[in-house]
Amino acid sequence: QVQLVESGGGSVQSGGSLTLSCRVSGDTASNYCMGWFRQASGQEREGVASIDTNDDIDYANSVKGRFTISLDRAKNTLYLQMNSLTPKDTAMYYCAEGLRLRVSRSGAYSFMGTEYWGKGTQVTVSS
Repeated sequence: QVQLVESGGGSVQSGGSLTLSCRVSGDTASNYCMGWFRQASGQEREGVASIDTNDDIDYANSVKGRFTISLDRAKNTLYLQMNSLTPKDTAMYYCAEGLRLRVSRSGAYSFMGTEYWGKGTQVTVSS
């Protein structure tokens, strides 16, 4: 059974940093495309960043230059390093994997094949 478990969320002041982790069990993360997503209260879920099996990375424009996605194959863990956080980054953050997955610059995203999602970790940025 595939499971994704996020961790690392919390409360931080504007300008601060956080690193989110997504531990994958039940399969090998590097065999799939993976991504980070977020959903703010009252808003639709949006894509943040994605990494494919060739290590090609895409970021939404809203986070490009501030966030960094990475995959540690040895640990079967996906990361999201978040710097220069602002209150607009406040949201529940989710990781997901799929046979094909890509986040576009607008924050839209597409999947192909079975999707697996974690339950999320809350990030709150205060001004």
